[in-house]
Amino acid sequence: MAAISKFLKLLLVLVIIGAIIWAVIDNYSVIFSKKVTGEITAVERVEIPVALISRAESNINEKVFSFAVGIKDQKTGEIYTASSEDRQWAVAQKGQCADAVFLPYPPWQLNKKDTYFGARLVRLYECPK
Repeated sequence: MAAISKFLKLLLVLVIIGAIIWAVIDNYSVIFSKKVTGEITAVERVEIPVALISRAESNINEKVFSFAVGIKDQKTGEIYTASSEDRQWAVAQKGQCADAVFLPYPPWQLNKKDTYFGARLVRLYECPK
């Protein structure tokens, strides 16, 4: 009976550890995201040389709403860049200030290590003079 109890406790611990590891791997970019506050140095729509024919019920490819974003961190002066499919960037302009969350590629994607694939616009405002 004691052996079964020890086995069940070990199994429970392994399941919990496995669930934690899975959650970290699945949500790595959100867990290790970087909040950047500063001036927008660039926000450019990425033009895709594709003609689109869409109907009301069809899904439009998200790549059509891709933007390249650059923000200069007001604390460090470092410029963070990322690509983004967040449509809110369509209204942002160079020279405005923004709070954005940059999502990093996970370290197991070695060819994209230490770069960002997403920039989520949190707040957009005029820079203080």
